[in-house]
Amino acid sequence: MSDIDTTGIDIIVVGAGNAATCAALSAVEHGAKVLMLETAPKDSRGGNSAFTGGAFRFSYNGVDDLMQLCPSLADEDLDNIDFGTYTHEQYYDDVFRMTQYRSDADLVEVLVTNSFETAKWMTAHGIELIPALGRQAFKVDGKFKFWGGLALRINGGGEQLVATLHETAEKAGIRVVYEATAVDLLHDGGGSGSGVYGVRVRHGGRTHDLKAKAVVLACGGFESNQAMRARYLGPGWDLAKVRGTEFNNGEGLEMALRIGAMPYGHWSGCHAVAWDLNAPPYGDLAIGDQFQKHNVPFSIVVNANGERFRDEGEDFHSYCYARYGGEILQQPGMFAWQIFDQKVTHLLRSEYHIRRITKVSADTIEALAEKLDGVNAANFIRTVKAFNAACRTDVPFDPNVHDGRCTEGLRINKSNWSNPLDTPPFDAYAVTAGVTFTFGGIKVSTLAEVERHGKKRIPGLYAAGEMVGGLYFHNYASGTGLMAGATFGRIAGREAAKFVKG
Repeated sequence: MSDIDTTGIDIIVVGAGNAATCAALSAVEHGAKVLMLETAPKDSRGGNSAFTGGAFRFSYNGVDDLMQLCPSLADEDLDNIDFGTYTHEQYYDDVFRMTQYRSDADLVEVLVTNSFETAKWMTAHGIELIPALGRQAFKVDGKFKFWGGLALRINGGGEQLVATLHETAEKAGIRVVYEATAVDLLHDGGGSGSGVYGVRVRHGGRTHDLKAKAVVLACGGFESNQAMRARYLGPGWDLAKVRGTEFNNGEGLEMALRIGAMPYGHWSGCHAVAWDLNAPPYGDLAIGDQFQKHNVPFSIVVNANGERFRDEGEDFHSYCYARYGGEILQQPGMFAWQIFDQKVTHLLRSEYHIRRITKVSADTIEALAEKLDGVNAANFIRTVKAFNAACRTDVPFDPNVHDGRCTEGLRINKSNWSNPLDTPPFDAYAVTAGVTFTFGGIKVSTLAEVERHGKKRIPGLYAAGEMVGGLYFHNYASGTGLMAGATFGRIAGREAAKFVKG
């Protein structure tokens, strides 16, 4: 017997982050009574959602659409801000281009076509969206120009997102049990028609069987589990730092797989960014996402051999930052240094200005070379000289577009934003890999129903958030995760409530 009161509960939602809370709110809106289970203590709730910077990717056709989500835009100097558009077609193009056309087309259609309405639904539940100035727009000739499809972000980032969603959930009568780890699903046998009717939970030193009419799994991937990272992502990934929560250990995925859910998506892939070399093993809520170092396009990046190993200017950071971590992990010693000169330091994001940072500076490249711990100084000096000589300085620099200011004649050329390192002082930042979330998940229908092979659904079981497989392969466009979590969470809650009603 359980001492957790489930009297009258229709739906159990496993998790307490963005996707889980959206599922719970949606279920209540459709007439169900919901209980949420969170494996973390209350002050660490929210999974990876608590660590996000708040990027939120949705379709819009112009500033009039944005004003529906952010009425305060009317107070901005709109004559000097170019928000552009981000149509369904642009959204589709970005997702499929970045995932090498492997993403599940049906799931992507749900994500894209629901994105604007989901954003409106979030604002109706207290989430405040504000212009992403300083993160997704640079001022050129006195005018801000947005790039990358991310016009608005969540005010206050992940911390405020989680706080607001839980305040709204509490007002809706949704109860959360903390330090309650779901370890198994209760289901009626192993046949193809078997359904889920609750969860087995570890709480207060005991195991409890909690019964309900439906279950929504929204408890993250396996990024916090070293053994699973090594097993699925490959050698060395167990040594990577974790950008977010320490509580996403893959239990939700494993319990779903045990009852026959179909594994789906890119199980050997993950979202991993350039992360401060001396950051703690897991995310620190006091710092949030500020250990990240995303301004790679305006730098050169060198490894322990003092050599560049990637095209830093291949694209805007929003479209390639989720690959930086994996590339760094493959370098000698699993670290790299990002190098900037003073021509671009005014473009650096806020994470380059925090106190807890691994940074060195010098007035000459030769002096800087001696300060780069673990780097072959002579090779580094040669790399910088060769890079400087190869820059096309006849092409104007423009951070808002693919400016074509490239290098020529190098083993690895830089495609855009190539500036000679010639304006001291020179600043260098040490980075390693920071895993955000894993791409592998379970198969769901377009109604967030968990499926077995052959598209046979498991009655009473739904999933959302990082547990959904099939959306991300090889790469990731920033802001898609929060939107996918909210979109499929909202659908999962609605469909679970419909299922409960019979």
